[in-house]
Amino acid sequence: MEQLNYINTNYLTKPGKISLIARLVPSINFYCRFIEIVYKASRKAKCGIYEDSEWYLSSFNVLKQLEKIGICFHVTGIDHLQKLDGPCVIIGNHMSMMETVVLPAIINPAKNITFIVKESLLRYPVFKHIMRSRNPIAVSRVNPRQDLKTVMEEGVDRLRKGISIVVFPQTTRSVSFDPEQMTSIGVKLAKKAEAPIIPLALDTSAWKNGNFIKDFGKIDVSKDVHFAFGEPIRVQGKGTEEHQVIIEYIETKLKEWKKA
Repeated sequence: MEQLNYINTNYLTKPGKISLIARLVPSINFYCRFIEIVYKASRKAKCGIYEDSEWYLSSFNVLKQLEKIGICFHVTGIDHLQKLDGPCVIIGNHMSMMETVVLPAIINPAKNITFIVKESLLRYPVFKHIMRSRNPIAVSRVNPRQDLKTVMEEGVDRLRKGISIVVFPQTTRSVSFDPEQMTSIGVKLAKKAEAPIIPLALDTSAWKNGNFIKDFGKIDVSKDVHFAFGEPIRVQGKGTEEHQVIIEYIETKLKEWKKA
């Protein structure tokens, strides 16, 4: 199975030839391919034949289609996942639809994963079959107490089965990072399950929000995409310090990328 080619644990998109149509209408070119990938994956998921390997392949193809229109990916720190024994809780900031669809291609070779997602994604046309097949942890974002109970119970269950969990604990998705919007739900889950945390900083602002459908906006090929995985963190005490470490990691990386 084809995988991303890491050099010294880092991945960087190699320069390639961009087709004329991709240069002229990159967003349209990408979404045509994206819809095809999602539709085929959804059909398999609906039939109950969409396994981890299929999910990985779909995600990998989406990432490669983004590269074909000129998006450059930078992935660092993958070794922190590769070297880690057992499952973990991956906690990161949340900017766009991109991280949801390309992270399986980045993480799955190292860890089996699922996501904590909004319940509405399980009702999303076509895409719902894919998400349901991945056995995610669905929260309402309406009842915080019930959401916390759901995450604690189902999250611990997944982790004990060897499945790592990706959580974006911002109360709202945004290209600007506000630490006040970061809840500690991921840290609480890691503490309860006695699982390590891998902090994740990302910049996927190249995939903009849409005017009519939020998840489908313009793809800005002038912006690079970044994913950076940090060193494992073990929760001690209440987890307050660990929560702050995650925030500082994300802030530091975002400042680095902004200056570059």
